[in-house]
Amino acid sequence: MDAFNSKDMAMKAQKKILSSMATKSSVQMFIDDTTSEILDELYRVSKEYSGNKSEAQKVIKDLIKIAVKIGVLFRNNRFNTEELGVAQDFKKKLHQGAMTAISFYEVDFTFDKTVMADILTSCRDLLLKLVNTHLTAKSHGRINHVFNHYSDPQLLTSLYNPDGPFRPNLTKICKGLNKLVEDGTI
Repeated sequence: MDAFNSKDMAMKAQKKILSSMATKSSVQMFIDDTTSEILDELYRVSKEYSGNKSEAQKVIKDLIKIAVKIGVLFRNNRFNTEELGVAQDFKKKLHQGAMTAISFYEVDFTFDKTVMADILTSCRDLLLKLVNTHLTAKSHGRINHVFNHYSDPQLLTSLYNPDGPFRPNLTKICKGLNKLVEDGTI
């Protein structure tokens, strides 16, 4: 018996097309302005910190591809009840991370790189669990790439240094996160 399913084939095509479109201009169709501004600042931080423009672009492109693919899966009702529970846990952990990031920014010298890295690692693990059976090993690698990059304790320490070069970037990132939290997006 042939196991062909046109709905599955359409979803695979949609994920493939959307992942190949993960460029700045096409992102505007899928990601709101506030999120786009946060991504721009994360790119600038990554580029300046690593000194590698192509690596910074790859991290952001990987992040966008993952977000778009998860959006496609969600819109196509591909997550079962257990996975929807994992998605809720991820959203709560992401919210906690945003609130923690904002708090560390607003109160100087409270930053704890271990706390922030642990939250990001937990987010990564929940996301990998959510997409385990839905996305390829290459996509799992993208998730690891993004979260490992931004949970780097040295990067986080540089980012949260009150007198450091990334303070203006952190200000914009936290303003954006605050808006997303207030809007109930995260």
